[in-house]
Amino acid sequence: MAVKTNPRELARLKRKKRIRKNIEGTLERPRLTIFRSDRHIYGQVVDDIRGVTLAAASTLSPEYREMEAPKSKIEAAKRVGELLARKAREKGISKVVFDRNGFIYHGRVQALADAARQAGLDF
Repeated sequence: MAVKTNPRELARLKRKKRIRKNIEGTLERPRLTIFRSDRHIYGQVVDDIRGVTLAAASTLSPEYREMEAPKSKIEAAKRVGELLARKAREKGISKVVFDRNGFIYHGRVQALADAARQAGLDF
């Protein structure tokens, strides 16, 4: 893997490390983690103790692709949040710990989190 030299990415990784010191997902309260790239957004509900992904959704998911195309990236993030919450609720998960993965809680990250809350996840 190449060494990251972009100062913004290094700052995000530093924030991520600082956040992950204090957050751990358990079976009772798994970790909802997100990743945001320039084009796509991804969300996972993870049990860190077993190292298992319990539910996942992204703008590349087949379920998402079946939906009507969104008008903006924020709209896409909202849909991913709803889809992820629906998948988690189907597996009996209602409480999670939110891990913004070093990304600033603004824009697409906030839209995904708010949509997941409205769809029934508690965090």
